[in-house]
Amino acid sequence: MKRLVCALLGLTLCMGVLASCAQGGPSGGGSSSGAGAPPDGSGGSREGAVAVCRVIDEDDGTLLLAKQDGGSGDVYRLDASGLPVTLEGESFSADEIESGMIVEVCYGGDIMESFPAQLGGVTSINARSDGFDDLAELYLEVLEDLWEVDGGLNENITKLGVDLSGTRLSGAEQSAVAWAFGEEHGLAPIQGTYEELLEQGYITGEPLEGSDAKYYQWTDGCLFSIREKEDTASFNLPAAKEGEDPSLKDYHVGGTVTFDAQKWRSGTGAYFFSDCTSVRSTSGEWSDYQVGSEAIS
Repeated sequence: MKRLVCALLGLTLCMGVLASCAQGGPSGGGSSSGAGAPPDGSGGSREGAVAVCRVIDEDDGTLLLAKQDGGSGDVYRLDASGLPVTLEGESFSADEIESGMIVEVCYGGDIMESFPAQLGGVTSINARSDGFDDLAELYLEVLEDLWEVDGGLNENITKLGVDLSGTRLSGAEQSAVAWAFGEEHGLAPIQGTYEELLEQGYITGEPLEGSDAKYYQWTDGCLFSIREKEDTASFNLPAAKEGEDPSLKDYHVGGTVTFDAQKWRSGTGAYFFSDCTSVRSTSGEWSDYQVGSEAIS
């Protein structure tokens, strides 16, 4: 997937390139964050560190990773081409790494402070056969679908708000999805809820004539959000294709997610996907989501 990256993103990525020693070990001038510090807190690097991450996005061997149970800053970019790759210790191709997989990245210990961060001195990658979950990829697809509908709402925006705090994604996964979404459209994402963006001054309110109410809008930006509802046990599945088993034997009982998604620019400029539903298979893969209804404001 080709991405257009704006000047701001380009500057950020350049910092990553300059700091990157992922293939040949960390440089003397590189800085490191907590995961690269030794247990004694001396600030030096550790040898043989392992980062356990979920693959959020994959593009021609370049991986966008979210550290398992990590915070918003634990997002890494890694070029897997040319690295030894295994699946549970057996030979595996980097081309076969998919979004949703759990991977163990062996590296020198330093983490270069760019965003996404760079793991210094990467020596190998081991993909795991357990723990697959591509919910992040599903939500990235939802954001892209929202971008396409009623395109005038996000036309010519210079700021991109993303709120995934109402989902089960970890902090690192939320940041990685927001970054991938922004990168696709040449914008640096701003994470935050409507209330947080209002408090920070991105969203502003103008008094309505003859009323105490205000008209709220984001003049140069648009907020994309996904919020999960309580899980449901079943819903109307699409009809089985020819040759497919129409039964639910391949699905978890209760392995569904129901959510609302919207993009918002003003009190009179918003688009909604309501009661969207997806089912998770026993392998951890989420199905194409169904939209219950759509609305425009």
